[in-house]
Amino acid sequence: MDKKLTPTFDREVQCTYCEYSFTTTKIRSRFIRPVSTDTLFFTTYEDPDINPLLYHVHVCPYCGYASNDQFSTSIPLHLRKVIQNNLSSRWNHQDFTGKRSYKKAINAFKLCILTALLKEEKPVVLAGLYLRTAWLYQYTEDPEQVERFMRLALVTYEKAYEQDRLDDPKMTPLKVLYLIGELHRRLGHDREAIQYFSKVIEKKKDFIDPKVVEMARDQWQLTRQERKKVHAQ
Repeated sequence: MDKKLTPTFDREVQCTYCEYSFTTTKIRSRFIRPVSTDTLFFTTYEDPDINPLLYHVHVCPYCGYASNDQFSTSIPLHLRKVIQNNLSSRWNHQDFTGKRSYKKAINAFKLCILTALLKEEKPVVLAGLYLRTAWLYQYTEDPEQVERFMRLALVTYEKAYEQDRLDDPKMTPLKVLYLIGELHRRLGHDREAIQYFSKVIEKKKDFIDPKVVEMARDQWQLTRQERKKVHAQ
């Protein structure tokens, strides 16, 4: 008799840093049931425990090197020494395989952020980690930490727009501009938000990303309306 298919499965990966092979848990796509996605791409799911974000990061139990699929696969020698001195030499064995709570997922993301900083990953990769950590804190209803990681994401996305090539079709220049605008709006920076949404609309002919352009136009109108209400009071 076949075993009943479970929502999660284990995938074997090899640590980029120490080359140790270990298993990391993922969710089968057929079990993922999104309910809604907001203007900052925060998605809620029918079952909060079947959330792919919980397993976005894989952590090597042997050395503590944490990464996601956006990390580059090469580590220069001088950065290997930095990782050795600041992460792996201080690592106490922890196993992140199996079911993850939101608290455990946040710890995995923080390890991944530390690894990305030590490895000098591209700003767009680091910004994505900050934003996803804000999402996790949104699930746990911790507004102070949500704001903290939104601020970190904002600064790093601005750096990414200036420095990175942004040639990933899932993270276009328009999408980065939009995220900067929406983060400004969420943080109460209405003027900056309007400026960035306007940039998305201005550059729509340079990049094919109609959904993001439409979202930027909607948020531009919403932010202007909110500003008028505040000034009318």
